[in-house]
Amino acid sequence: MSTFDPLREQLSQAAREFGGDTVSGILSGMVDDVDRALREELEIFPVCHHSPASALAMVRRLREKQPKVIYLELCEDLQPLLTELRNCRLPVAVQAFATDLDGFPKSWAPLSVVAPITEASAEYQAISYALETPGVELVLVDRSTDHVFQWAPKEEDPPYTPKEEDAGLHGDAVGVEIGDLRPRFAELEEHLLHHGKVRHWSEWWDQYVEQPLSGADYDTYRQVMVLIGSLFRRLNRDERRQAVDEDRERYMWTRMREHLSASGADPGDCLYVCGAFHAASHVEQFGLRSTAPFEIAPRTNTKWLYGLIPSSHSAIEAQFGLASGSVSIAAATWAKAAARSGLTPFQLAGQKGTRKRTVKLPAGARPKPEIAPADRLTGFLSRPPVIDELDQSELLGWCVDIVRLARRNGYLASTADAIAVFETSILLAGMRNRARPTPYDFQDAAVTCIEKDVVPGRRDVRRLCEILLGGDRVGEVGYDALPPLARNVYDRLEPLGLDLSKRTIQRALLDLNAEPELVPCSDLLWMLRYLLPHDAVRPIMGERRLGERSIQESWDLSFGKHQRSIIELGYEGVTIEQVLEQRLRRQVWDPKATAAVALAAVEDAVLYLGSKRFADELGARAVELLASERSVDDAPEVLRRIRRLMAYYRTSEPELPAWCEEFATAGYAHYCTLLPTAFVDDDIGVRQVAAMLGFLFSMESLALALGCDRAQLELAVRQSHPESPAKVAVLWAARTQLGLLTQAELRARCDELLANPLVVPSFPQYIMGFVQAMEPVPALSGFVVEVISKAFGRLPDNVLLPWMPKLITTLRDQAGELMPALVREAGRTFPGSLAAVDAWTPPWTARPASPKAAPAAVASGPVAELLRGHPAACDAVAGLLGCQGEWLAPGTAAGADHREVRALLSEHPEPALAVAGLLA
Repeated sequence: MSTFDPLREQLSQAAREFGGDTVSGILSGMVDDVDRALREELEIFPVCHHSPASALAMVRRLREKQPKVIYLELCEDLQPLLTELRNCRLPVAVQAFATDLDGFPKSWAPLSVVAPITEASAEYQAISYALETPGVELVLVDRSTDHVFQWAPKEEDPPYTPKEEDAGLHGDAVGVEIGDLRPRFAELEEHLLHHGKVRHWSEWWDQYVEQPLSGADYDTYRQVMVLIGSLFRRLNRDERRQAVDEDRERYMWTRMREHLSASGADPGDCLYVCGAFHAASHVEQFGLRSTAPFEIAPRTNTKWLYGLIPSSHSAIEAQFGLASGSVSIAAATWAKAAARSGLTPFQLAGQKGTRKRTVKLPAGARPKPEIAPADRLTGFLSRPPVIDELDQSELLGWCVDIVRLARRNGYLASTADAIAVFETSILLAGMRNRARPTPYDFQDAAVTCIEKDVVPGRRDVRRLCEILLGGDRVGEVGYDALPPLARNVYDRLEPLGLDLSKRTIQRALLDLNAEPELVPCSDLLWMLRYLLPHDAVRPIMGERRLGERSIQESWDLSFGKHQRSIIELGYEGVTIEQVLEQRLRRQVWDPKATAAVALAAVEDAVLYLGSKRFADELGARAVELLASERSVDDAPEVLRRIRRLMAYYRTSEPELPAWCEEFATAGYAHYCTLLPTAFVDDDIGVRQVAAMLGFLFSMESLALALGCDRAQLELAVRQSHPESPAKVAVLWAARTQLGLLTQAELRARCDELLANPLVVPSFPQYIMGFVQAMEPVPALSGFVVEVISKAFGRLPDNVLLPWMPKLITTLRDQAGELMPALVREAGRTFPGSLAAVDAWTPPWTARPASPKAAPAAVASGPVAELLRGHPAACDAVAGLLGCQGEWLAPGTAAGADHREVRALLSEHPEPALAVAGLLA
């Protein structure tokens, strides 16, 4: 006869009366699961993740039993990292990281798995006991991190994608936890929350499980946890997750049997710590006496890297879907329960942020042998829970402190609000069948009485309550537990004299002229600026450009807040320079890389690494990418970067690198080939076409010197026949640059467009084309000012007014770099004062008739007579100079046949008159 037969019969009878055979089967099955788990030869310790009740029960059981082997539900390949917890301040997360994937979809990269650990967790107590007690072996038995992704469907996205960027310090990692005790049946969870009069699952668990089990004996705790795990398991509707969990259970039991067989350990000296959900397992591999085989697939060739990263209460809540503040409340509950029970928790020697504790285990203590477990469920389920009395001093302290904290954050709170929070907390607890208000009741009361409907600052009252009850504790990985790269970063920045482990923002001032030993620190900070998040290393003063270096720099550093990012850099290399080089190389050899991306990588390599060899390697890749491109979408970016790089090399190097010359010739041929198509393709914008022409015209002299043919460009321009008005304007500008169209002819064409009523509505598009044409033809800036001025003077209001906003936005978005030249040209063209506007005449308008020129003077005098008397001397000089001419007859006006000179003097008499005035 089983110990639980009476309970099974009672539940079955009640189920038959109220719910039918289905409910009866579920309830009796739950009792069977408890009976099976407790009869297992290997003692199973069911836990819930970050549960103070589980941690307390773990401390009690470890002291009583003193097991020699602890099997822990955690990824088996994370075991070497556990000893490094001594060098950390909890909470931290054990992490496995992979960037080079083999056997997984490339779109999943990078892969990351984290297992957060807090002091108020049963797994930390087990780890501390095992590592600090001589002769105790800790064995991790869960699937490896490689199997976590092996068992994920390959045709879908990675197993976990964070819903928010605020997933905390864990980033987009997959979370591995012990004891996922939450209903996977939405209707059940909704039913429990409704009838429990609570808002979220964390509050329900605290009221109905944590509080009753915090002071319960070990047998009661164990049976209740297995019962809850069995209930959630039997009402599970997530079949895919259920299948993965069953494979995990097969994996763990297989590993435990293998270890017992290899080590010869006595199962009575072992303890199996797993989630309560897995304690009620139904797989055929359950138990040490099972002979059901399970084949464990080998790991892939993916190279996994391991380390510790800082964690926080909010990061754990965000990643595992817990209520905000629940982990902080659990930590406060754990500290209070441990003090009340008189238990001394286990902790690792040298653990940061904790008090030194000495735990003495009784010598030779062993649990009493049990033939059959006693039934503690019947009594636990039949009697009402013990209601704690109201702790007025604790509640009063909370109320006074929350009012003080609220006033500091801008709330108009007073003593009356503290009294209201006190009374409302008691009222809410009574409405929810609690004699003692919980932190959740206190939070609701504070929000109701203090916040009302206005939040004056950044923090609301609920967040203030979380701070009051323990706050968002953030962990820290110690120096000795950091990877080599992170330690190297801290060592190289030591001359700054800052404590980089602080989470506050620190200001670093660098006078590079007065203290040249800080130049390496500056170089490192610029590289970290490139690799880390933007707010981790932020320059306040100083910049780094090609050919320029700052004399003084000022930085805001927040390394403590972004320690995880620095640690993950250590997974990619040994030094910052190596990581930066690898990232740049991956960028340019990516299948989606373009010539613009490669040129940006070249610029970064010159700025941060200063390696000519590496820059030449990236430049050669840029030439390959440009030659293979069939699109000109990145032409503006290519033009901007290659101009900047060539200007840098011409000023700092004796000659251009070979790849720059190859880029010029390849780009010249490439863009000449694509130019006719780009002019007529509607998917290619006018800015891209202008950038192509800008490349061709600016690189023309270099390309021709290296063997290119200018006829190729002329043919490409002649073969271009655009239809878009903006592209037509760009083509006219290109023809003007090549000498195929004079500026007078270009002006005449624009005047014809303005005079044609059918073309006037589309004339603004021509103007936008001319503005973009300033990129390839900078000398056209004066003409662009003229065209815009004529448009503002002649276009009707119904065309001009709707076009002006578009003109402004287009100039700002697409021609920002051209505006300075346009403004300078306008400044030279228009008068500088308001008074001069009325008398100002545009230089492109018709000039007034010039005064009639005076009759030409007749050449006479001694000089003329001398030259006429001896013409041979003049003829000889003219012959040497290669000049040909005829002698004028005496009395003929000088310059009578020089029509060009007469026309020039007639058109522009001002210079001659000015000279005459000076001579007079």
